[in-house]
This record gives sequence, C-alpha cells and structure tokens, in this order.
Amino acid sequence: QVQMVESGGGLVQAGSSLRLSCSPSGGTFGDDAVGWFRQAPGKEREFVGVINWSGKTYYAWAVKGRFTVSRDNAANTVFLQMESLRLEDTAVYYCATTSYGLAAVADRYNYWGQGTQVTVSS
Repeated sequence: QVQMVESGGGLVQAGSSLRLSCSPSGGTFGDDAVGWFRQAPGKEREFVGVINWSGKTYYAWAVKGRFTVSRDNAANTVFLQMESLRLEDTAVYYCATTSYGLAAVADRYNYWGQGTQVTVSS
C-alpha cells in the first residue's frame, strides 16, 4: 500500500525558512494532486496547500504568500517551502494524495504520511 513519507521538519526561529519534502513509499504520485495539512496540539487538522499534476496550486489564506508548494515529477517528490515562519505555524505537517484535484478538505485525501514536526520558537 502506498504511504507518504514526509521529511525536513525541525526547530527554527520565527522569521526563518524551512523546506519539507514528501515522497510516496511503495508507489508513485501518478496524476494525483498532493496536499499539505498541519495539526497543532489541541487543534483540528487544517489545510495548508495543494498542487495538482500540472503544477497548479491553491493555498490556505493563513499561509498564502509565505508558503509555496512545488513538485518534481521526475524525482517523485513534492515540496513545501515555508518562509517567514511564525509561532502559529508550529504543528505536525502531513502530506497526502487526492484524485479530487485542488481539494482543501481532508476527507478528499486517501494516502497519508506520519507527519513531520515543525516547531517555530521566538
């Protein structure tokens, strides 16, 4: 069964940058869109951004202009570039695939990863 594998998380200071990676273990993305979600302690999982097979993207209002999703189809990897990180960006970040295009709802996604922790300190 295909499972996503996220990497690149860590502890950074507010205002800095971080790049997360997502690759499928046991398969490929194919034509699916790949989305990023995050979940902070005590909060529900929330949509961050998504990229479809052709490179079109859609972002949550909270990260638009600071985060960028990109994909390298040859390397079978999707990236989440995060700039100007804020304390409120602290969360576990997950990637997942969907056949519903630029979906922003978690239940439209099927294969998920275990997540990678991003902690932003002051």
